[in-house]
Amino acid sequence: MSLRILTVVGARPQFIKAAVVSRAIAGEPRAAEIMVHTGQHFDANMSDIFFSELAIPAPARHLGISGGGHGEMTGRMLAALEPVMIEAKPDMVVVYGDTNSTLAGALAAAKLRLPVAHVEAGLRSFNRAMPEEINRVLADHASDLLFCPTRAAVENLRREGIGVGVHQVGDVMYDAALFVGAASGQRSSIVERLGLESGRYALATLHRAENTDDPRALGRALDYLKSAARERRIVFPVHPRTRAAIAAAGLSVAGLEAIEPLGYFDMHRLLQGAALVFTDSGGLQKEAYFHRVPCVTLRSETEWVETIACGWNRLWHVESYQPRVDIDEYGDGRAGERILGAILEHAARTA
Repeated sequence: MSLRILTVVGARPQFIKAAVVSRAIAGEPRAAEIMVHTGQHFDANMSDIFFSELAIPAPARHLGISGGGHGEMTGRMLAALEPVMIEAKPDMVVVYGDTNSTLAGALAAAKLRLPVAHVEAGLRSFNRAMPEEINRVLADHASDLLFCPTRAAVENLRREGIGVGVHQVGDVMYDAALFVGAASGQRSSIVERLGLESGRYALATLHRAENTDDPRALGRALDYLKSAARERRIVFPVHPRTRAAIAAAGLSVAGLEAIEPLGYFDMHRLLQGAALVFTDSGGLQKEAYFHRVPCVTLRSETEWVETIACGWNRLWHVESYQPRVDIDEYGDGRAGERILGAILEHAARTA
């Protein structure tokens, strides 16, 4: 019988990461996947387009849960995921990253005594005020298999007393970038549609709660971007929650080229031609590096410390970059295969 793997996703970055492992599962006769979408990102530009572009099978279940505070959303997801897991009887539950969907999936499985695998384990910003930091720490401590992208992530887990089940596999986002990057020139016309010239514009995103939930913090971030826009055009795909926060705070995006959220091919095409990236997204920090584009992180810390140490990224309050060298930890584009191999090995060992 095939190993039944239940995958919990809910947010844009998770669709990208899950696509890598889903392709590996699809090619493995010993495994079958049950994809569950919590609904955390429900907008078509934040959800549906990724399933079609990345060739991810449609979710077997869509829970339709979005909105509300962190506790409310996570609680509703937890309550909805439990009966799904009881019915599906998976051999492994896989969660990705650091969202409320990640935490709900890990807790629901752990309470049912189902094995949990956390992809992108061990990352730490060491800022417990970030909801994402709480989610990733708790998910790690509820997991049986912990798939780390970097040596620093492995060391973070070791300091927290987690050594069993830890695998350094490389970065699934790098696998995804290789899959999409080669085709984005043929699949995307975003640069032409926006009338952009390669190397003469910047790309910006802003969505983290620390920047959007406080009107003063949001105003500071927008002012920073507007100041940078005096030097070059800044294309700003606006997350729906960010757009709502800007409107509620009575703020303006004047001076920035604010557009609707983009699909993965369009984002990579913009990255390939950008001179600079401004973002508070962990994923985009790395994707900027994959295309060798310098990044400015609109936060006071980052979980991707190697991007800072190797000179491709800097925090917005730091004026200059470290000397620039290549990063050797993100793997060879086969993280998805390694993750599936470890899951199969764990299942065989514990059968």
